[in-house]
Amino acid sequence: MIIAIAVILVPLVLTVISVRVLKEYERGVAFRLGRLREPLGPGVRLLLPGVDKLVRVDLRVVTLTIPPQEVITRDNVPARVNAVVLFRVVDPVRSVMSVENHAVATSQIAQTTLRSVVGRADLDTLLAHRADLNEDLAKSIDTMTEPWGVKVEVVEIKDVEIPEVMQRAMAREAEAERDRRAKVINARGELQASAQLRDAAKTLSESPASLQLRYLQTLLELGADHNSTVVFPLPIDIIGPFLDAVRGHAPHSVNGIPPMTNAKERTHDGHRP
Repeated sequence: MIIAIAVILVPLVLTVISVRVLKEYERGVAFRLGRLREPLGPGVRLLLPGVDKLVRVDLRVVTLTIPPQEVITRDNVPARVNAVVLFRVVDPVRSVMSVENHAVATSQIAQTTLRSVVGRADLDTLLAHRADLNEDLAKSIDTMTEPWGVKVEVVEIKDVEIPEVMQRAMAREAEAERDRRAKVINARGELQASAQLRDAAKTLSESPASLQLRYLQTLLELGADHNSTVVFPLPIDIIGPFLDAVRGHAPHSVNGIPPMTNAKERTHDGHRP
């Protein structure tokens, strides 16, 4: 009776131990007595206990965070740069046979490549042209991990820390640039306004009536405010003849001496000294 039970239970236990279930996103790399077998796909798989060894390989995208790296840019500016790497396994067999731990190896390669690529770029490129650096990083890391069956999908520089002194210098530079642009825009506005005023003056000079209307409109705008200022409009064409008459009767200089100086040199009796 005991022998019969053992005969039934032993195969059942061996079957349970031999069963392996691989998920849809997993692949199995099996070794039988140390020799590589064909990769195992998802589903239920039977392995011989003590004879076969299974290594599970995840095919999903892995997010790898690169710790902050101390780098010096091409223009000798110290900075701390960290990044994130997205990669996945495309060849399960090579990821097991070619490298001991593909995730750790990819992390180390990403750190050294990040320091190398950033060190070849200046600070302005690092801050303003990260897309080019990200593309360069992805190509460099993917070239090194391709023999391991690892495909690097994306490399993104997350943060760049620079010294506080450099931040203040960059802030002053940006402020000076904004001031320069403001002055240029103001000068262009003055130039355009002067051109418009010139054209308006020409138009008004051709029509005295329009000049008079503009003058009355200005008086209307002044009277809109409740103030105590009284304005008496005096057209220029009325006082123009009087001004000409005054200029015509103005005393002339004698022998190049202004009239005021000539009067001072006279004595009280009306004769020259």
